[in-house]
Amino acid sequence: MTSRTSRIFSIMLLAAATGGARADFIGGKLPDGTYHCEVYLLGMFLSLGDITIKGNVYSGPVIFGTASQAYNYQMDANGEITWLGPLGGYTTGGNSISLTQATLDGQTSPSFDIIMKQPDGAFTASTCTKR
Repeated sequence: MTSRTSRIFSIMLLAAATGGARADFIGGKLPDGTYHCEVYLLGMFLSLGDITIKGNVYSGPVIFGTASQAYNYQMDANGEITWLGPLGGYTTGGNSISLTQATLDGQTSPSFDIIMKQPDGAFTASTCTKR
């Protein structure tokens, strides 16, 4: 009986936590600002540039200077982002975006993870955190 009660409590806690996180995605937008993107590779963090978000528009990633053009993006109620334009090195040279998932919880800075599929079929994950 204790195991069942524990399981029910765990499910309720998970549902409450998930429901709270999804509530932040209702507007379908990330908070405006600059998001610094990096990947952990070969024992160190490598910068992949900055993506700027304003409303439902993004530009970048940019390592030096400014982006030449901005594009729209969409975010669903679960925080999954669809980029409606190119995304620098994430979408060039045979690379493609497999998934982008936003994380908007009150305890940390807003961020999103980009899972990129490389031409050889390997996947690379990077995290972009609001500065």
